[in-house]
Amino acid sequence: MREIAIVAFAQTAHRRRSDELSEVEMLMPVLHDVLGQTGLKTSDIGFTCSGSSDYLAGRAFSFTMALDGVGAWPPISESHVEMDGAWALYEAWVKLLTGEADTALVYAYGKTSPGEVRDVLTRQLDPYYVAPLWPDSVSLAALQAQALIDAGDTDEPALAAVAARSRTAASANPHAQLSGPVPAGDYLVQPLRTGDCPPVSDGAAAVILAAGDTARGLCERPAWIRGMDHRIEAHSLGVRDLTDSPSARQAAERAGAFERPVDTAELHAPFTSQEVVLRKALRLGDDVNVNPSGGALAANPVMAAGLIRIGEAAARIHRGASDRALAHATSGPCLQQNLVAVLEGES
Repeated sequence: MREIAIVAFAQTAHRRRSDELSEVEMLMPVLHDVLGQTGLKTSDIGFTCSGSSDYLAGRAFSFTMALDGVGAWPPISESHVEMDGAWALYEAWVKLLTGEADTALVYAYGKTSPGEVRDVLTRQLDPYYVAPLWPDSVSLAALQAQALIDAGDTDEPALAAVAARSRTAASANPHAQLSGPVPAGDYLVQPLRTGDCPPVSDGAAAVILAAGDTARGLCERPAWIRGMDHRIEAHSLGVRDLTDSPSARQAAERAGAFERPVDTAELHAPFTSQEVVLRKALRLGDDVNVNPSGGALAANPVMAAGLIRIGEAAARIHRGASDRALAHATSGPCLQQNLVAVLEGES
């Protein structure tokens, strides 16, 4: 199989609101940064793929406006997924595996501040039985958290410890929105308190992929993608065991995550209770450094947070802080869809 690596990663400083910026204005500095790290120009990129959601923007085909920031003339080979940017990265990875391109630019962005993201995300639900009830994302996560507590898998102090560890780690991340000691706060939906939930975030991220010797020429220590896979749970929440994630486990197995231990895991767990589920499904012991960036509890730009997990894992490999890392992205309620990538650096 053709060798593909992440050779550059860039992201915004994530914020609660960015009213003064359009999506294009928010994205432009990130694109300049990631291209500047490699010395590439837009014309050097063989394939471009983006991830975003028209529901957040409130208008159809909003992603075409973001292409103004990329530069679509002369015509480029371009695609888009109505998903987190991690799935755009998957598409770009497959494109490079086919040999149709040697380099790819992947970017994602989300501005959740203009609307009520808890209500917007209800549109992901089963349209016949669940969506008409309008259960918001926090309420559904609280159901999952309560199921874990009832099963004896965790308790509220343990969830608070997850939040404290994540936001303490985020103190070293200049892009984090929340960092340092954050109080547990009041209940949003019991048993989840404010500290158990992600902030509303505006932000963007981008990575560059390259194949073989092209990657080695662009980056001193490329983060090689040794495997990547994504799986989905049943759409109906009522037929799922919310205390487990078979799809994350299967994606990890197919990506080769269980072949050798990893030293780092960047988990897209917007709620503290979801880290509990993922640690069990992905077989992560206490010796694994989980979310050294702070994770989605420190900044959660919808449609970019999963791509950021992969980018953060790759960046640690670039600077020699990790040798073998697992990166995870999710989409949908209660970890409905899960993507796992295994990244390695050369000795």
